[in-house]
Amino acid sequence: MIQLSLADARTLVAAILANAGFSEGHVRTLTDTIVAGERDGCTSHGLYRTLVCAHSLKAGKVNGTAVPEVQDLAPAIVRVDARGGYSLLAFEAGLPHLIEKARHNGIAAMAINHCVHFSALWPEIERLTDAGLVGLACNPSHAWVAPSGGRVPLLGTNPFAFGWPRPGKPPYVFDFATSAVARGEIELRRRAGESIPEGWAIDADGNTTTDPQAVVDGGAMLTFGGHKGSALSTMIELIAGPLIGDLTSMESLRHDAGAGGSPYHGELVLALNPARFIVGDPAPHMSRAEALLDAFVPSGARLPSQRRYEARAKSLVEGVRIPDQLHAELVALRDDPAARVMPG
Repeated sequence: MIQLSLADARTLVAAILANAGFSEGHVRTLTDTIVAGERDGCTSHGLYRTLVCAHSLKAGKVNGTAVPEVQDLAPAIVRVDARGGYSLLAFEAGLPHLIEKARHNGIAAMAINHCVHFSALWPEIERLTDAGLVGLACNPSHAWVAPSGGRVPLLGTNPFAFGWPRPGKPPYVFDFATSAVARGEIELRRRAGESIPEGWAIDADGNTTTDPQAVVDGGAMLTFGGHKGSALSTMIELIAGPLIGDLTSMESLRHDAGAGGSPYHGELVLALNPARFIVGDPAPHMSRAEALLDAFVPSGARLPSQRRYEARAKSLVEGVRIPDQLHAELVALRDDPAARVMPG
């Protein structure tokens, strides 16, 4: 393992992305999110994703210089056309409008269209909770996941995230794929030559497998919770796809055409303002929410993101550790942007 300070990690990632051909805005937003993932112990969405971004650009599956276009569609709806760029710069462009609309109306939605997506949703959700808002976000991906009872991949990993602001404390945030695990977890196991647990995936014949290579070679991932995860995943396909005029996961995979790039689709973000929902002083009601959340840990339960916040506190002091192989690949790409990159 190689130890890196967060500053060194940022410098390395930013240099790779800039040398690859991303514009300053995309370098900044991508670097912020990639380093945040590693910092918080989310290695499947951490520095490894730098390889994914560089490969997607080299394969012509993302516009590295796209300038997002913000459109005010309705009093409570903002649309951002990412123009084929990564979603993060588009999210940043639309965020002030989303916050303003939510504060005024009590609820607002942002549709991000024509975006390429690789990242976790919690960094975006935390931007909303920092503003004192409740947030929800979801998006399709590539069709890597079989619906419950099926063996053909029709759904994406389709993440869903929620955040609740907590004064003086880290927000209550959950962010999970509706598949049994994020796609990046399978890729990391495959790269490391490790097996995967039963229940994560099936092979091309529909049999349960613990071989990550079998998943890549015509197999399919599975949803969490059987038919329940399958239903949630389908909901996300609909509300973050056709509802906002964008692609489903099947369409995203067809658009990729075997290039191995990041998914191309849309994203739906909702923001709710408790101060507009509650008649009178919202403070007593927010205190009741705190009483509920404060009761978790003494009961023996763990709040979602608790381990992530603990990892963040540690990384801010100690930096991060990444595998030697990954570090070598990153350094090689930094020094030679033309180097062959194939993150899978």
